[in-house]
Formats: sequence, structure tokens, C-alpha cells
Amino acid sequence: MYNGAGEIAATGNLGTATYAAGICLFDVSIGDVPKGEKFYQVEVSRRGKIQLTAKEAESGDFSATLG
Repeated sequence: MYNGAGEIAATGNLGTATYAAGICLFDVSIGDVPKGEKFYQVEVSRRGKIQLTAKEAESGDFSATLG
């Protein structure tokens, strides 16, 4: 996870895959993210960054594709 300045703010990992309706789903866990940014970015396995609002980041409300 990156902060508003594009610097690495925290790292995390993918959980175990769950297969449903022809796709694999992963939970993402990122701990100790510093608060206070208006926006954050998440990147999974160098697949491009996804911008999130602080509210989305705190609630874990995002999705990404790996393929």
C-alpha cells in the first residue's frame, strides 16, 4: 500500500484462494497502515496500482484482477 505521495506505507499478503463461479478470490491483509491520507494506492504483484479513498482503504472495499 502506498500513501498519497506514492511512498510505500505498508505491506501485506494474499490469503488462501477460494474458487467460486469460475474465478479465484483472495482475501488481502495489510496491517499497520498509517492514517491521515486522503488517498491510498494498492498494488498486487506489480499488476498496476489501484487508487482508494481513505474510507475505502479502511473498509477494505476494493477489487483487483491478477490475470
